[in-house]
Amino acid sequence: MADPSPTPHMDPPSLDDIDTLARHALATIPPRLARHVQDVVIRIADFPDDETMAEMALNSPFDLLGLYRGVSLDRKSVSDAPTDFDMIFLYRRPLLDYWIETEEPLWRIVRNVLIHECGHHFGLSDREMARIERSAD
Repeated sequence: MADPSPTPHMDPPSLDDIDTLARHALATIPPRLARHVQDVVIRIADFPDDETMAEMALNSPFDLLGLYRGVSLDRKSVSDAPTDFDMIFLYRRPLLDYWIETEEPLWRIVRNVLIHECGHHFGLSDREMARIERSAD
């Protein structure tokens, strides 16, 4: 039996697709800032892990689009030996749900979340980033 739907089946964007969008977004960051995030590892996962869920007291795995893990630049010291990589996590399934709910272009959502998490790498709080975003509007 043929598919009765008028449009062909489309698979949702994969982990690799989100990674590609994130890499393109990272390439749009101004060079004077990009040099500070070149060593930050970007990881794409479907959802936050159980440890992150508990740590962040999330009610649902869909509550978090992205996360920065590491020591922000304002807290790093040349005398400290790094114990782990700075990482930005982007969570595919919550990103896709947000995309469907808002109908905003997926590339823009990924870019905004990535830049937001880069802001944490620079030592900015959510409140400071919200103020910056409001002043840019």
